[in-house]
Amino acid sequence: MRGVNVARMILSAVAGLAAALLSFSVIYVRGDLAGVMGVLRARSAARRLAESGAGAAQVEAARAQVLALAERFVAPDLATRLVPLELLIGVAVAALMWWFFGGRSAQVGGERRPDIHERMVLRLAHRMGGQFTLNDLSERSPLSAPQAQATTERMLGRGLLRREGEAFRLS
Repeated sequence: MRGVNVARMILSAVAGLAAALLSFSVIYVRGDLAGVMGVLRARSAARRLAESGAGAAQVEAARAQVLALAERFVAPDLATRLVPLELLIGVAVAALMWWFFGGRSAQVGGERRPDIHERMVLRLAHRMGGQFTLNDLSERSPLSAPQAQATTERMLGRGLLRREGEAFRLS
């Protein structure tokens, strides 16, 4: 369970940081993706021009055009003033990820999702030729002894398993 919390914490932190950085980037360019693509195309054209052996004046003019295009839509002052908002967005996304994956792990680890436990039992049974014991189930699956007991009892009641002495067999 400890590993799940570490993974959950790392996932939440990465998602929060990514959301904060993404929101900073969107605000920095005022949401103008077409403008960003235009600057990238102009910068690529300026680089190709420099590589083709054009004169220094032409290359400098192309670089000045790239700078002029970028200055039309970038807003570094606005992006830095809104850093608290961007961080708040990151914290909200991190909290959402923490909550979402916390609920999913609680469903998997708890008794809310018995179908997952039953699939574990069925997989083990198929790997062992259709017959297994509770000891096999506790040792070779992620289920604890009480979970294995509850799951096999539930599956016996539904007719998915039948008892053969100490062992269980698929029906």
